[in-house]
Amino acid sequence: MFASSTLGESPPPPPRACFGRGDLIDKVVDFAENLTPIALIGAGGIGKTSIALAVLHDNRTKERFGANRRFIRCDQFPASRAHFLSRLSKVIGAGVENPEDLTPLRPFLSSREMILVLDNAESLLDPQGAGAREINATVEELSQFETVCLCVTSRISTVPRHCKRPVIPTLSMGSACDVFYAIYDNGGRSDIISNLLRRLDFHALSITLLATTASHNMWDYDRLAREWDTHRTQVLRTDYDESLAATIELSLASPTFCKLGPDARDLLGVVAFFPQGVNEDNLDWLFPTISDGKNMFDKFCSLSLTYRSNGFVTMLAPLRDHLCLKDPMSSPLLQTTKECYFTRLSVLVDPGYPGFDEARWIILEDMNVEHLLDVFTVVDAASVVIWDTCASFMRHI
Repeated sequence: MFASSTLGESPPPPPRACFGRGDLIDKVVDFAENLTPIALIGAGGIGKTSIALAVLHDNRTKERFGANRRFIRCDQFPASRAHFLSRLSKVIGAGVENPEDLTPLRPFLSSREMILVLDNAESLLDPQGAGAREINATVEELSQFETVCLCVTSRISTVPRHCKRPVIPTLSMGSACDVFYAIYDNGGRSDIISNLLRRLDFHALSITLLATTASHNMWDYDRLAREWDTHRTQVLRTDYDESLAATIELSLASPTFCKLGPDARDLLGVVAFFPQGVNEDNLDWLFPTISDGKNMFDKFCSLSLTYRSNGFVTMLAPLRDHLCLKDPMSSPLLQTTKECYFTRLSVLVDPGYPGFDEARWIILEDMNVEHLLDVFTVVDAASVVIWDTCASFMRHI
């Protein structure tokens, strides 16, 4: 355990989100030993902070930097250069009151080798935030000190340009099980839990919250599965009011997301609706009412709300459960997207008919179309168009 003066602001959390991530931690420690700036970027709850703290705990890091291991929670003070510089001066022990820039801190920063973690740095680095240009310039300058290893954890990809960006994967099945059973072991391992962890996309925070909720309520595994099937994201809330929803809503409250306008939340809901996500090649015809769709999808990815996979923009299952439209009939954007799918499906399945080749897109998106039809045959069962489209879909496949 570090003394609080070493880390600067926060004692380390239990390293559960680091189970099975030894190779990644070793890689980050290698960067740190070489004083290479590092950015740990990913969705909320994926384990960025735990990895950064595990690096600070690593024996090689202790040997390399001794007591000069510092940690700043960037979401605990107003996002301004003045507040950041003041907190930086205090945490590194420079003793300079209210510095206006890095100049008075340079002698201290240059006199010793140091590793400095800026945790939750999206609160500072969001390019649409107040004073963003000045803050980014200061952090960029800090990253270039030859004596400082800067490690940034952030949900947003706007980080100092020289940072190494190791990929943070979700947990493996084995590691996810280790996280869960370290918190709650109800008398042996179960396939029920393995299936739940798979449905959570092995997302570290979700697994921790799920296990904590089960433990606090003393549910057996069958009860936990029933509660998950019935309530989903409500289960991912502990007695101490920790929740995945709060973590996601922080991202949606960011200046960059808010600047995207009123269509952004609805668009995310449509992405969440489709199990495969959205095919990037089809954005123009899927969302004809969204004029800057490509830019919006780029911003979703930069905020770690979505990610790209095999040509699709999709999202982790816990985010999908939170963001998915609760009432498909209430979303004009989903209704428009549905009509676009239905129009495409109406093309005759005849190799000699114009448009047949273009209609083969359905092979790539059969899961999306199946889900779309499953939902709308229930919520709008009286529609002849829907049943005709079902018949068209069967002919296509």
